[in-house]
Amino acid sequence: MHNSFSAFTAFLRKDGSWWVVTLAALTPLFWLLWRAAVGGLGVDPVSTINNVTGRAALITLLLSLACTPLSTMFGFRKALTVRKSLGLIAFLYASLHLLNFIGLDYGLDLELLVQDALLNKPYIFAGSLAFLLLLPLAVTSTRGWMRRLGKRWKRLHRLVYVAATLAVLHFFWQAKATERWEPAIYGALLTLLLLVRIPLLRRKLPVRSPQAVRVAVQAKRTLQQSE
Repeated sequence: MHNSFSAFTAFLRKDGSWWVVTLAALTPLFWLLWRAAVGGLGVDPVSTINNVTGRAALITLLLSLACTPLSTMFGFRKALTVRKSLGLIAFLYASLHLLNFIGLDYGLDLELLVQDALLNKPYIFAGSLAFLLLLPLAVTSTRGWMRRLGKRWKRLHRLVYVAATLAVLHFFWQAKATERWEPAIYGALLTLLLLVRIPLLRRKLPVRSPQAVRVAVQAKRTLQQSE
């Protein structure tokens, strides 16, 4: 009971930037709920929900991956305080995307879904695998799991890079040939976010601002406090 109350009070003490980013990331969900309430999801509501939740999942996932370089390279230390929130919101959107796809698009016909995923539509396989990789990351995102897993926690959470790559492929493969420019942009952004994490390349980047140099030492401490 005490732990639950402490967690609740810690949640309420989040600073303004955390609330702004979190509420902004949830805007697509609020929009969907509002449109559903007024009957404004269009002639194909299933497709609308799929498109909105899929894009929102990928964008918030990429934003969560951008938090570390924004903090360590450019001095935006508060970026680390919203990384976990963005990651969990990305998982929320991915879950809604999957539930809508299985429940409404396929009508819970799992046999047909598996057949399509393995034989006819590789984008389904890529998206499903991305979700399965994100699932343990969401479950183990708490401080308790960090303590239990120790050094294995960081190794486990590196699976987010694989999940993000699969999510981009999922989007690219299902898009029409004339519309693949959008997933290509997300793929380029993901590639950049992965490249700046390579130590050799990171050392060759332009000198960071004095503020970034000062906060680089504090970044890891801030990350631990935000989990």
